Amino acid sequence: MRMFTLEIALLIFAAAFCIPLYLVVTTSLKSTDEMLRNPFGLPSEPTTDAFATAWAEGGQSGLGSAVFASVTITTGTVVALVAIGSLAAYVLGRRTEKLSTALYLLFLLGFIIPPQLAILPLYSVFNSAGLVGSLFGMTLLQTGFLMPIAVILYTGFVRVLPVEYDEAARIDGAGPLRTFWSVIFPLLGPVTGTVAVLSAMLVWNDFFAPLIFLSGSKNETVPVAMYSFVGEFSSQWNNVFAAAILSVAPVLLFYIFAQRQLMRGFSGGIKG
Repeated sequence: MRMFTLEIALLIFAAAFCIPLYLVVTTSLKSTDEMLRNPFGLPSEPTTDAFATAWAEGGQSGLGSAVFASVTITTGTVVALVAIGSLAAYVLGRRTEKLSTALYLLFLLGFIIPPQLAILPLYSVFNSAGLVGSLFGMTLLQTGFLMPIAVILYTGFVRVLPVEYDEAARIDGAGPLRTFWSVIFPLLGPVTGTVAVLSAMLVWNDFFAPLIFLSGSKNETVPVAMYSFVGEFSSQWNNVFAAAILSVAPVLLFYIFAQRQLMRGFSGGIKG
């Protein structure tokens, strides 16, 4: 009886996830008229018109332009986080002075405080610098928002690496930078994968910051472009769901191929 109850609970739990997915797929394959007449049933005449409309009319310049903007911002942010975050964590992890501890606590504070609290003052600064509406400005903003996460993850890994690696490199005549990039950084592979995957997913799916800093420009990201199909009095849900499928596909493929690296990074396991 207990096993039967558990199976029922699991079926209900699975249905809670499958029903929204079913609605997204079926609605994206319907015309607007059929979507209004039969919102929950299977499409009688499946069509891909919603996908074509979403790709051509999403946002200011079409979903294709939004995908390019999202890829550019995501790639730039990931590269900056890996390069700067790992180097900063190396300094914080190897030094034991009070200043290093204070800086680490500041990064920890930045991880705890919601970045949305700084949106208004940051918008004023970015607007004065001419960075509002630009891909570089958005990349800079996302890098600042996610840097505490990268530094905290990297610092935890650096602290468990034996100092003997640094001493051996120093004996061979390597300076601090060469020691880091040639010896330490290759050992940070698991956490580098974690930082890359986690930050890529967060940046790609972020809606609030691009809505504030990129709305109305030609550099809108995918979530903001999808929002263009949602109106005050009516919404083109078939186009919204089609755009959602098109935008989720790259992230889903990326996660499928990188999930093992993500789990290794979170587990913190380094095999020496």
